[in-house]
Formats: sequence, structure tokens, C-alpha cells
Amino acid sequence: MHILLVASAFNSLTQRVHVELRDHGHTVAVELALPERPLAEAVRRHAPDLVLAPMLKTAIPREVWAAYPCFIVHPGPFGDRGPSSLDWAIQRGADRWGVTVLQAVEEMDAGDVWATVDCVVPPVGKSDLYRGEIADAALTAVLLAVERFASGTHTPRPQGPAHAEYTPVRIRPYLDQSVRRIDWDADSTETVLRKLRAADSQPGVLDVLCGAEWYLHGGHPEGGLRGAPGELLATRAGAICRATTDGAVWIPELRRRRAPGQPPTYKLPAAQALGDRLPSLPELAAPDCADPRPRTWTDIGYREEGSVGVLSFSFPGGAMSTTQCRRLLDAYRQACARPTSVLVLGGQRDFFSNGIHLNVIEAAEDPAAESWANINAIDDLVEAVLTTTDRLVVSAVAGNAAAGGMMLALAADEVWCRAGAVLNPHYRLMGLYGSEYWTYTLPRRVGAATADRLLGEALPMSAASARDLGLVDRVVDCGPGDFAAEVGRLAARLAALPGSPSRIAAKKAELERQECGEPLAAFRERELTRMRRTFDDPDAPYHALRRAFVHKRRPQSTPPHLGLMATTATRTAAGADRSTRARVTGTALDDLSRRPDGWYEES
Repeated sequence: MHILLVASAFNSLTQRVHVELRDHGHTVAVELALPERPLAEAVRRHAPDLVLAPMLKTAIPREVWAAYPCFIVHPGPFGDRGPSSLDWAIQRGADRWGVTVLQAVEEMDAGDVWATVDCVVPPVGKSDLYRGEIADAALTAVLLAVERFASGTHTPRPQGPAHAEYTPVRIRPYLDQSVRRIDWDADSTETVLRKLRAADSQPGVLDVLCGAEWYLHGGHPEGGLRGAPGELLATRAGAICRATTDGAVWIPELRRRRAPGQPPTYKLPAAQALGDRLPSLPELAAPDCADPRPRTWTDIGYREEGSVGVLSFSFPGGAMSTTQCRRLLDAYRQACARPTSVLVLGGQRDFFSNGIHLNVIEAAEDPAAESWANINAIDDLVEAVLTTTDRLVVSAVAGNAAAGGMMLALAADEVWCRAGAVLNPHYRLMGLYGSEYWTYTLPRRVGAATADRLLGEALPMSAASARDLGLVDRVVDCGPGDFAAEVGRLAARLAALPGSPSRIAAKKAELERQECGEPLAAFRERELTRMRRTFDDPDAPYHALRRAFVHKRRPQSTPPHLGLMATTATRTAAGADRSTRARVTGTALDDLSRRPDGWYEES
């Protein structure tokens, strides 16, 4: 079928639906629902078999849903209605939730139901949940609804008392700041965390801090520090720790409340956002990596089991500032000093990395200089991974990865990706040539022609499509909460393989051959020459695109590359170009595919 996705933004769920429908053989186009852009006219131009709205903040006009079948993806179980469904679920402590695909009608969320799928609600922030368990449930529901629609025989389930299995409707109002507000003198740590998690990413929890109004973003429990309720206790890695009535919480990011007539504000690391307002507080080191169950929060952690080390990191939004890149590089070097044969990079939940930190760059006194510092810091990290020759390095991509973050993953010997991750191996939508040694790592995996096409198309891709192209070595089919354990099991198997010592030995020889031919430094120098030219040119599109991204400005129209019908067929056809790639991982793939228990099989 030809399916048109109508969305308020090409967000993570819209991208996930886009790639999964393409993988199932449908042609897919995207139309953004924008002011001053008549949606009905755009839909008629596409003439779709089905209109699907994965994330839509406005109602589909009658002239559209009356003329075309229109399905809405609602992040709530059967009978749930309202714009803040997921927020209410988290704030009220629900342990299960769901996603419903229903037909658009005059009344919001009141149409016949084509599919509904439930899921668990772990104690994580809304954005993490949305990209994880909710997205998994949404894709199951969407694919089921599309299959049922295509069959022409399925009768959707009405919502209403006339139905034999009537479920009472729950219409939830918009969750405003009066309900989100934290009472630091009365709310327990658990209550504070639920409020912070329910507002994670957007809209944040409005609060007063250090004499100004801020939106608080993100929340993690602290098990040891105590203080007067509301008191700031410490900082760590840019986050601030604030006391509750019975404990404390870590808040990673703040966003200043927008003043009348001023431009929109944006999130920054909490300590940076407060600046001179921040009182003198102790900067706490990360917990000891020997503690198997640390009672505090940190954004970078290391654990070890036998011959496997796992260096995990979790940065808000997947963005990595200059400081974060440098801290992660320090941690990587420390991990490489440990006596392990396999080092896993990543392996937790949610984002792997999206590359440089555009918000921090935008806030800098000299954004061009900060851009340059940031790209060099992430290049240093990638270089360290590429030149590690005394162990196997595995990038464990639990969630989405894009731009320089995707290229960071490709620096490893193997890339293992959770099935639900969405990958964006390109830079051009931000007006950048890119660095992170992509001109070396991307062509060696997929060939020069496919690398150029991926960069030019600038479209997201699923983990399965990436595996078919050779971009990913293994797809791990599990839920977000099971990924870390599964990666640990697979890494232990990799370390125990008879062929692993010879692979490690071959890494050094391969790097020496590369350096004798075209040194890695040459790739970096060419990339950075292009990047420096862009950063230093105030008229380069990058600066305007960065500002638009940071300030969340709506585009004037749907980007042309999204409006084109896309299918997976053109992507997999380029697989033959992989014959030119030279990869260290081949031996292990052969060894694993021959194992009698079949544990390496993806199907």
C-alpha cells in the first residue's frame, strides 16, 4: 500500500513507523501538519491508500477523514482519551499502559479501534518510555491495524455503550503545571520523581530555583544525600542534586522560563544553566565501579564481569558536549586499562548518541569556537576506539543513534543494535559535512556508493535494514529493559569464542597496514578542514539550521525528502556494494553462525 504519515513533527515515533512500514514493503511518504498549509490539499496530492498519524497535536480535518481512511496512534489503552495520556500514566504511577490505533472521526480519540497493545511502564522518564516500550507497542499495533485494513475483512471495534464489550471511556484533561507542581516541603522522593519523569523532555516542571523560574527536566533518585527539603546539595556532571522530604533527586537539565517578547528558551545542563546563580556546592565524583548496585545517579558507569567490561553512558537527548566527550574518553581509557578481552560501549536503554551538543553550542559565547571544540572532542573519542588493538570493542546500541553518534558506534569492531532502534547515518540536514572518521568507517562497511546514498537521502533506517546493508552486525530482538542483560550474555559468549584471541591479534596488524597506506589522521584532517570552513562562515546554513533546531522553530513546509515515496527496495538493492568493505568482524560472524545452538541467528 501507499501510506501517508501525517505528523506534527518527524519525531522518534514517526521515524520508527516510517522505517518499519518501509521494511514491510509499503511505500511511505510524510506530510507535516503545519499552520497555513492546508492538509486536505496535501493529502489529495499524495492520493494515499491510508493516512496514518503517529504523532499529531491537531485534529485531522473532516474533509480528510471523510475522504480517506485515517488512523490515529494514541499513546493510551482502549477507552483512554486526552492529550496528556502518557503524562497521567507516569504521574499516577501506572505499572502498565498501552497504545491504541483508532479511526479518525469528528470527536478526538473516539473512533473505532483497529488495534490496541499494552506494555509495561518501568520507572523511567516519559521520553525514554515513549521511545522504548510505548514505541514497541505502537509498532505492533500499527502493523496489526495496517494488516487488518489491507485484508478488507476486519471490522474495527466501536467505542461506546452499544458495544457488547463496552469499556468506560476515560477522558483525561491536559496535565497543566498546577498539577505538575512539586511541593518540596511535602512531596516524597517517589512523588517528586513521578512528577519529573512525567514532564521529562517536554514540558518540564515549572519551579523556582535560585531566585528565578525554571523548567526542571529529568529526575533520578539519590540514595545517600540528605538535606532540608528543596535545598541544593551537590553537583555531578552538570546535574544538580536537590533534597526532598525523605531523600534527594538528581536533575540533569534546566530550561529558563520564557520572558514575554523573548525568543524561546532551551534546555541546558543544570549547573551551566544556573551559572553564577548556582551556590558553592561540592562536585561529587561518580560512584565506585566496584559497587554492583550504586545508590546514586551517574551518566557514565563501568562494570565488569569476567573478561567483559561494559562502559555505559546516558546523556539527555543523546547529545554529547565537549565536556561529556572528554569525560567519556577518560572513562574509556580507564576501561582499556582493565584486564578484559571484550569492551562493550553503551548497552543500557534509550539513546546511544546523536553527536555534538547543539544546545550547548548555541549557548556558547562563540558558537563557532564551541562547535570546533566539540567536534574535536568527539573525534578524539572515536580515534581512541578505532585504535584500540588489545581487545574487541562492541558498540551496543540500545536506542536511536544519529550523525556523529552513529559514526561513534561504527568505530567499534562490532555493532549490536536493539531491534527497535532507529538510525540516521547522515549530517546534511544540519548543513554539515561531518567528521568522526566517517569517511573511513562508513565506506569500509557499506562501500562508497552506498555511503554516499545514505548521506544524500538523509532518511532514517531500521536496525534490520542497517544489518542488511552491513552497517550493523547483530540485531538484538528484545525489550528495552532486557537489552543490557542480553548484551552481557552475548559479550561473554564472544569473549569465550576460540577465535577471539586471533581476532584481537589481527587488529594491531590491520591498523599498522592502514597507517602505512592512508593514515587515520588523513581522514580526520580532510573532514575537519571542511567542518572548520563551515563553522567559521557566519553565513553557512549550519548556523541557521542549528538555531532553528535548538529553538524548535516549525518548518515552513514539509522537507522535500520526506514527501517522496520511500521504500526499502532501493536500500537493499545497494547491498552488492558491500563487497568492497574490509571488516575485522568477519571471523566472528562466521564462527557464530556455525554454532550448533543457533544463538547468532536473527530471525
